[in-house]
Amino acid sequence: MKASRYVVFAVAAVAALLLAFLVRGLVGGKTPAETGASKVVVEAPTTKVLVAARDLKVGQRIAEADLVWKDWPADALNAAYYTDGVVEVAKSPEETNQLAKAGEVVAEAADAAINPTRGKENLLNAVVREPILQNEPIIDRKVVQAGQSGMMAVMLEPGKRAMAVPISVETTAGGFILPGDRVDILVSAEDRRAEGSNVMVTRQVLRNIKVLAIDQAVTAPTEGNAVVGATATVEVTPEEGQALAQARAQGTLALMLRSYADVNGPSGRVGNTGTASTNTVTVVRNGQASEVVVTR
Repeated sequence: MKASRYVVFAVAAVAALLLAFLVRGLVGGKTPAETGASKVVVEAPTTKVLVAARDLKVGQRIAEADLVWKDWPADALNAAYYTDGVVEVAKSPEETNQLAKAGEVVAEAADAAINPTRGKENLLNAVVREPILQNEPIIDRKVVQAGQSGMMAVMLEPGKRAMAVPISVETTAGGFILPGDRVDILVSAEDRRAEGSNVMVTRQVLRNIKVLAIDQAVTAPTEGNAVVGATATVEVTPEEGQALAQARAQGTLALMLRSYADVNGPSGRVGNTGTASTNTVTVVRNGQASEVVVTR
């Protein structure tokens, strides 16, 4: 009788344990809909930012292939970035308060962006002022647009100078000399001979010199093939600039257009920068001597 009581107690204990595990399993196994809880995953809002497609060096002119749009977190936007003005939010099946908060972030990011809806075309042909790394967002501080102050200084090669010379249609191959072309620079001046007469002498001062601009135009026109201006800005070394200034003081300058095939040819200063030197030679003919002035 005593042993049977032990058996009954043992069965009751096991049944109680099984019931406890069963109840716990039912409560823990409820679906989110049964328990009233839901798990919402919201992706961070993004927008497209204009970045460098490759490393851009100082003085490099930006082409379309150098720029690319890249998804950027909306809450990490900087006011100086170029954006497309559209912020995208990936919504979960159920909208929650988290989406509302994301919308506030989107609005703040859109308000902070001072460069909305400005695309690649706004940066084409601009010149890099500071190095830009690949995938780095483009900002105005690191580029110089055509016509902006500092544009010419960025275009110059290290050690070179920009110098302006007066021109006309007659002295620039009829206006067919464009920014980026290569030219020879001549000077025409009067040379006083030993006998007191003046002779017009033309000599070459510089050769294969790059034209940076015609007036304020630093790029060739998209329409038409001639540019008429009053000033040509050329790229020279300090020594070449001195020779050019001296030649300008002596007479009229003229630019001769060179072929594109001569780009890698010899360039720089040519000969003496002063007026043409003269020598007197005595010539004897039929026993009579005469003085002849020889220019070299």
